[in-house]
Amino acid sequence: MVYQVYPRSFADSDGDGIGDIPGITAHLDHLTDLGVDVLWLSPVYPSPMDDNGYDISDYRGIDPSFGTLADFDALLEAVHARGMKLVMDLVVNHTSDEHPWFAESRASRSSPRRDWYWWRPPREGMAPGAPGAEPTNWASFFSGPAWTLDEATGEYYLHLFSAKQPDLDWEVPAVRAAVHDVVRWWLDRGVDGFRMDVINMVSKDVAPDGSLRDGPVLGSGPLGDGSASFLTGPRIHEFMAEMHREVFAERIAAGAQLLTVGEMPGVTVEEARLFTDPARAELDMVFQFEHVSLDQGASKWEPRPLRMRDLKASLGRWQAGLAETGWNSLYLANHDQPRSVSRFGDDGPEHRTASATCLATLLHLHRGTPYVYQGEELGMANAPFASITDYRDVETLNHHRHALAAGEDEAAVLAVLARVSRDHARTPVQWDASEHAGFTTGTPWIAVNPDHTEVNAAAQRDDPTSVLAHYRRLIALRHAEPVVATGDFTMLLPEHEQVYAFTRSLDGRELLVLCNLGSTEVPLDPLRADLPPGLAGAQVLLGNLEGAAPERDLRPWEARVLDLAGSRP
Repeated sequence: MVYQVYPRSFADSDGDGIGDIPGITAHLDHLTDLGVDVLWLSPVYPSPMDDNGYDISDYRGIDPSFGTLADFDALLEAVHARGMKLVMDLVVNHTSDEHPWFAESRASRSSPRRDWYWWRPPREGMAPGAPGAEPTNWASFFSGPAWTLDEATGEYYLHLFSAKQPDLDWEVPAVRAAVHDVVRWWLDRGVDGFRMDVINMVSKDVAPDGSLRDGPVLGSGPLGDGSASFLTGPRIHEFMAEMHREVFAERIAAGAQLLTVGEMPGVTVEEARLFTDPARAELDMVFQFEHVSLDQGASKWEPRPLRMRDLKASLGRWQAGLAETGWNSLYLANHDQPRSVSRFGDDGPEHRTASATCLATLLHLHRGTPYVYQGEELGMANAPFASITDYRDVETLNHHRHALAAGEDEAAVLAVLARVSRDHARTPVQWDASEHAGFTTGTPWIAVNPDHTEVNAAAQRDDPTSVLAHYRRLIALRHAEPVVATGDFTMLLPEHEQVYAFTRSLDGRELLVLCNLGSTEVPLDPLRADLPPGLAGAQVLLGNLEGAAPERDLRPWEARVLDLAGSRP
């Protein structure tokens, strides 16, 4: 099991209101008690923090707000001493515009590093800076055009995200060699692998003349969707295989246990199977986004209700698609998603604990590697932000500004932000009921959720009915039962709108998982014909509500893991 730490919001050791590396080290016992195998550390490198560290200005250091390299080394040693691994974030689709590489690149058109980034002149016959003069019509993920004019040289540079995050040009061998050197440097320091940020965007589809193509216009225009030119591009498998061969292969052959995870928006099951096929030696697993896009319209800013059978169809397709070759990453939340209990569950007081533990059971009983995002094991929920001044995320702030400029009603815009903003995942971890939830003695960089007086680690630590206690039991079950870790997966009741059911089987052992993803009770009798035999004599291996029994009707947000009768050898 992998636990993601977003350092800025995990624990602050020095009272400046920003989480830091010594704060993480001080709370490692929380992770070992939970049963964590791998700690994934979101970026801690030097950065202007335009995108909270995903805009890196130095790949070989630690930002002073997080501590020092000595602090990092102490964390790494403490992680290894507890039998855990540490995986870092590798953000190499782009750098900060304050990285020395980019500073040299933009210095002049004849700079030796000019070709390290995507520089292009304005459209033919148009003056630099004129409306529509950008080299392509691509929209940035963070609102506005994906090109920014550098007035000094009269050319535009590409940034798929913020204007302070210029894209590296991986077509240039020296760029890839520099990235490989960065990875080796951290591996030599002792880290155990990397989660590679938007790594399937590093290969762009370039025309023979070096140009990039326009994408289909979005809405009323003028910006377009350029994703066909940069999602899982023509050389991406070559680039991933090259990195494995040049950086990881020799270490793995010598016995190193390293983990590589590729974050890949838009990746298909078929593509993921190629990326994660051990015989191809590219990546161990990928993050796909299909299931976290089901409650969105044309964009994340157009939320819509989630149909549970769509979720089952999506996750079931990925389970089947990677059953024989490849491996799944299992997640419902991370630093880029709103809180899972608010999004997929019910964060009201009546059902919050049950829905948080039901969702956790569903996820952890699938085949693959589960990821827990910090605070998810406590049932942390979306924050009650009421004003744009409550938000900090560059994506959120940019969308708010552009939406108002386009004439949208601010109340409606804020209502959407209250559901989907990334800032909901970034409120401080709720350690206790004190003023700032035990996160800091100072003023936190973003407000603590006021529900921390009720929902916090201290209150749950010794409570066997808590969300935290259930996560401990789930993770222990995966460690103890091979059928949960590697058994076959079979989806049941695919059309049911409320019950998510499946089996896990291995060497004659069969588990039945039943999850009621709703706030009303579901009678079990009408479902029996579509469930495997042996229900009457089954044993409850794990349940999230007291009084769980194999044949009892499913209560609101109830989850049961049943060991079917006669299945034990």
